[in-house]
This record gives sequence, C-alpha cells and structure tokens, in this order.
Amino acid sequence: MDRRPALLVIAHGSRDPRHAAAVTALCARVRALRPALRVEVAFLDFNAPGVPRALERLAADGVRDVVALPLLLTRAFHAKADVPAVLREAAARLPRLTVHRADVLGPSPLLTAALERRLYEAGLRPGDRRSTGVVLASAGSSDPEAIAVIAEIAREWRRTTGWYAVRPAFASASLPRTADAVRALRADGAERVAVAPYVIAPGFLPDRIAHGAEEAGADVLAEVLGPAPELARLLARRYDEALRRERAALVA
Repeated sequence: MDRRPALLVIAHGSRDPRHAAAVTALCARVRALRPALRVEVAFLDFNAPGVPRALERLAADGVRDVVALPLLLTRAFHAKADVPAVLREAAARLPRLTVHRADVLGPSPLLTAALERRLYEAGLRPGDRRSTGVVLASAGSSDPEAIAVIAEIAREWRRTTGWYAVRPAFASASLPRTADAVRALRADGAERVAVAPYVIAPGFLPDRIAHGAEEAGADVLAEVLGPAPELARLLARRYDEALRRERAALVA
C-alpha cells in the first residue's frame, strides 16, 4: 500500500444480497485499476460494515487520511443529509483521522458510456439508434435538483448520441413511471423501446423498473450499471478530484 489517502466507498445498502455483491464487485474493479490504493466499502443501512465501523477500522490500522466517496448518482437527500451527518459524527470520535468528501458520481460522460455499454450488451446495435427510444429509468427522488439533473442527462444523451428519443422515468417519488415512459415512446413512433436503468446495484427499486419495462412490453431491458469498467474509472476520477481540491485549498 502507498501513503495516499484510502478510498472509502459509501453505498446505500439493501436487504437484497445482490446489492452488496454488486458494490463489492465494483470496488474490486477499482482495486484492479489502482493496485496501490486501499479501497474499502461501507453502507448507510442494511449491510455491514456501517460507515462508523469502517472508519474506525481504518483509523485502527494507522490510516490518517480517507476520501469518502458516496456511491450515489445524484445530489439528493442521502448526499445532502445522510452522508455528511454520518461523516461528521465519525470525525468527532476519530480526531486523528481526516476525512475528505468526494463528489457524487453523476452526471458524467462515463455514466452515459456505461449506460450505452449495458444497452449493447442487452442486444442493441449502433445501427438501431435512429429508430430506438430509450427510457432513462432512475430510482427517483423528491428532491427537485435531482429530478432536474436526470431530465438534463436524458436531453444531453439524446443530443450527443442520436437515439430516436431519450425520456426520463422514475421508480418512486416522481413521475412518469417506467411503464408510462415506454408507452409514451411507442405512441411517439419509436420502432423499438429500450429501458436503461440508471441505478448502480440490484434491489427493490431496480426490480420495480424491470417490472415496469416488462408490463409495458419494452423490447430491451438493460442490466443495472454494476461493476461496469466506466463506473470504476469514474470512482477513481472522483477520488483524484477530491485530492486535487484539498491540495488547492491548502495553497489558496
């Protein structure tokens, strides 16, 4: 291990065992990208270790600097409230450990690239773009900022890649639902409709997205992002950005 700050990836957690398995696989891919970097994972809920316990272990091992990276796609409630609160509490109990917060993952061209990868793995081809409508299906949020970001990602993805259309949909808290977005694209003339889950790991809400796609007869349902190589590179990028911000603050 080198002397750089460790990376602590903070995932939401789920009762569904597939969630933790996908997060673990993603972190393993990050370790493969950065073999000298210590990469640990913690969860806000449901799974172990929790964030306080993971930070305690790092401190006990002599780690003095940690980059805490929320495994979240938007700046919604968890990013704005839950993660800062748990990090503040842990920092107060571990005064010798310095925790630097990285940005959430989205938006990023690497996420769009990962979505495209999953669509092609599900059977689409580059030649299908002009006749295929895509539903960008996210977990959903009551935070207007997060909803606006998803809508902007859909617009930009359509503008830069040439799909027939890209429409946002949400599994909870916001409308439209996945099934309604699929039907709307059909009504608008899309020859085929593909659903691209904008979620990292399997669980209750991704299953709801899948059920909506099946209910409305979507032609293609992509897998969740999971341990996509683009996502692993994005985690490494957010880690680097957090350290650059810290260095810039020290010299300012």
